[in-house]
Amino acid sequence: MPILPAPDTLHQQFDEQGYVILWNFLEPEVLREARGALEGLVDRCAEKLVAEGKIQDPMKREPFETRLACLYETCMDAAPKSFRPELHLEGLFGLFFHPLLLDVAEMFLGDEIRLYPNYTVRPKLPDHEATRVLWHQDGGYTEAGGAGGPVETLRMVNVWTPMVPVREENGCMQFIPGTHKLGVVPHERRQYYLEIARDHLDVRLGQAVSVEMDPGDVVLFHNLLFHQGLPNRSKTVRWSLDWRYQDATQPTMRSTHGHLARSRKDPASAVQSAKQWASLSFG
Repeated sequence: MPILPAPDTLHQQFDEQGYVILWNFLEPEVLREARGALEGLVDRCAEKLVAEGKIQDPMKREPFETRLACLYETCMDAAPKSFRPELHLEGLFGLFFHPLLLDVAEMFLGDEIRLYPNYTVRPKLPDHEATRVLWHQDGGYTEAGGAGGPVETLRMVNVWTPMVPVREENGCMQFIPGTHKLGVVPHERRQYYLEIARDHLDVRLGQAVSVEMDPGDVVLFHNLLFHQGLPNRSKTVRWSLDWRYQDATQPTMRSTHGHLARSRKDPASAVQSAKQWASLSFG
């Protein structure tokens, strides 16, 4: 089991910088199960493409790091930018409901914790603009979506982890430390994503840091922290997962309600097993 910094240290780093990295946090078995689940998603993509007559070869011998890009090489417009409702898979239970990760979330959120209805797998394809995420705050999307109310009061911790090594070349994330203290800033709509308005962004770009990580590392960050994903200039797919834990005593401000991940008041009401997780749905 990984050794965590003291709670005071975690809180200090998170409060000052807006993020904290848990190095070598996930056990090999959790990673194997999660990667197996993602390989199953790629299998289903291949089956669909073959059934539609778009390809003939499902490319089963192609390695995980390149297979999805090879499958969609001749039909890139059809390539998935993300997976979300498809993630109720037994192999992802150990990741989303990792007990030690929930212990960390409890330090920030209290002992009623929801898996917020925004959990995603992102296969960032090489040189594919539709999978490049621009500078934004997650709270900016909540506000732009017309949820109403003071979005900065949502008590939430974002979680991000890679399934392959991530470096600047293949599109690692970048953060601008401390920007979570600014509140929600204006965002402008671009072709695929929102982007922080230039007058709020340009003066801070010199403070950006690249967050290079390996499988097993986990980063927790504030939902108002300025962050982006660099373009993938490599020849492989940059696979990652992101999800959010929320204080379950709050509303989600969405039509979906997520799933209870931990409850000290009523432990049996939280998701208990991989089989149960696979029986549930995003909606």
